Amino acid sequence: MISYLINKIFYAILTLFGVVTVIFFLFNVLPGDPAQMMLGQNEDSEQLALVKQKYGFDKSIGTQYLYYLNDLSPMSFHSNQSSDYTYLEENKYNEAKLISLGSSTIVLKWPYLRESFTKQGKKVSQVLAETLPNTIVLAVAAIFIAIILGICLGVISALYKDTWLDKTIMVLSTLGMSIPSFFSAIIFAWLFGYILHEFTHLEMTGSLYELDDFGEGMHIKWKNLILPAVVLGIRPLAVVIQLMRNSLLEVFNQDYIRTARAKGLSEFQIIKKHAIKNALNPVVTAISGWFASMLAGAVFVEYIFGWNGLGKEIVNALNTLDLPVIMGSVLIIALLFIIINIFVDLMYVWLDPKVKLE
Repeated sequence: MISYLINKIFYAILTLFGVVTVIFFLFNVLPGDPAQMMLGQNEDSEQLALVKQKYGFDKSIGTQYLYYLNDLSPMSFHSNQSSDYTYLEENKYNEAKLISLGSSTIVLKWPYLRESFTKQGKKVSQVLAETLPNTIVLAVAAIFIAIILGICLGVISALYKDTWLDKTIMVLSTLGMSIPSFFSAIIFAWLFGYILHEFTHLEMTGSLYELDDFGEGMHIKWKNLILPAVVLGIRPLAVVIQLMRNSLLEVFNQDYIRTARAKGLSEFQIIKKHAIKNALNPVVTAISGWFASMLAGAVFVEYIFGWNGLGKEIVNALNTLDLPVIMGSVLIIALLFIIINIFVDLMYVWLDPKVKLE
């Protein structure tokens, strides 16, 4: 187990290094001057030079890349000269000094994702801390809907194979997979948030936290979660139904299931004690992939429903070319993908003892 985790961590670091390299050079070859974007219409040559020096934009692309790696690294090197970009500012880095070497200092710190270009010096880590929890809540709610309904409908479809009920479930699941999320989001918002508003009492747009009617404070509004969670869960629900049905039908043909039936166990006991657990491997794979992709792919759903999550923040950052926010968001999503994949590998061992971690 320990050697497996060490190997996974090693490959995770390599993967993140590749992601960092790709997104840095991808977004830094885009047209436009970040310093001008930060100053807006208030720019002049002197201010422009100061901003470029402060953020390292006056250096070559290779030097900027090394600066970015230094900011992200938990152990980093910093200059003792206040005019340098790598100067150790207390309000920039949360560090613990290790050793001083001449004009440089080596420190341990949290990865520094830099500051937003458009939010008046607000740290990207703060932006992510405000938006990522909302996206996680939305993704968890959506995947919960997909798991519960998907497994139940998949089992029903397998038990009533080739009947009208099975065919109806298969048609609906195929339809759910084929409809893009942005289209279903528009339909659901219009139908349940506008046309049927008097019956559903749901709003077309809204986030998890909203100001009360008197503007005195933020309050949780769980009803705003219903429509985006259902829309985001439609496609994984369709996948889970089909995978559960096919996997369960395959399990039903195994010898141990026939033995259980010969012993006189009821169909419910067979499904509960023997079939479900052994049929869940492909479902777990699909769920893990969809959950990770929801964190990145909830962009259209969040934007249409006005959900203040990471997806909506990425859209806003792309519209304003807020590169630090975009790059930080991509890094966080890549990290979550890696963590979820490791967790899924551990789940395989629990579901199937024959699987060994190599």
